[in-house]
Amino acid sequence: MEGLPAGALEQVAAYFRALSEPTRLHLLNELRGGERNVGELAQRLGCTAANVSRHLSYLTQQGLLAREGRGNSVYYRIADPSVYALCDLVCGNVARQYERAAGEQRLFLRAARRAAAATPRKRRA
Repeated sequence: MEGLPAGALEQVAAYFRALSEPTRLHLLNELRGGERNVGELAQRLGCTAANVSRHLSYLTQQGLLAREGRGNSVYYRIADPSVYALCDLVCGNVARQYERAAGEQRLFLRAARRAAAATPRKRRA
């Protein structure tokens, strides 16, 4: 990003904003398997067609999707397949963070068990 003018940085920020909403990530994931229309996507995500359409429109404006009208339906497909490389990179990083946190939690639980086992218990009178 070094040396990019302010306008280009705004475009980069808009691209990342498009990826910052979970419903949009679900839509991108659904489109990995190929093009789908709004109704199919709404059904698969359990959302209204209006909500899905709004998100698809935003993703299209950002250049991530392409749309094609066929009769009464509009079909969407991935226009920028590099988005999957970016998402996979981020998902891998998040998975590593979860693994580290889980490892730390296991260490804490082992230490807590050892401490509890080593602590003498008081007898009841």
